[in-house]
Amino acid sequence: MPNRPPLTGAEQAVWRPLTRIITVLPRTLEDQFVQDHGISMTDYTVLVSLSESPEERLRLTDLASATALSLSRISRVVESLERRGLVRKVKCPQDRRAAHATLTDEGHATLRAAYPGHLERVRTHLFDHLSPEEVRAAGPILERLAAALEPPSRKLDT
Repeated sequence: MPNRPPLTGAEQAVWRPLTRIITVLPRTLEDQFVQDHGISMTDYTVLVSLSESPEERLRLTDLASATALSLSRISRVVESLERRGLVRKVKCPQDRRAAHATLTDEGHATLRAAYPGHLERVRTHLFDHLSPEEVRAAGPILERLAAALEPPSRKLDT
């Protein structure tokens, strides 16, 4: 690893609150999802990804990529959602070795029920504290940082 200088005061002023946000915001959102709907933030993200995909179905590899989860993790999440009747796994018609996850009516209902509370919490804990100008400025910065975190194999796909 190259010998890098310590963070500057300005960098520390970004890093310290960012680490707090990384820790506290997901926990805050997660706790409310579990309490209100019995689903995790990851479950919600998977349901949203399926609802936004064509025919509300995705190959597990594509779903893993869309949610930034490993294939083994997405397989476990989909199995859990399937046991609860929120998604269904079906064989891929083009490749019988592959599987698709598809949203069920119960998955739709859970997503519809969870969305208003999720929207309220995201606004309360994040957007209510930013001006429209700050939101516009933050978008490209966060996109660039998120892209830098992608593994090299995913960067080639985009």
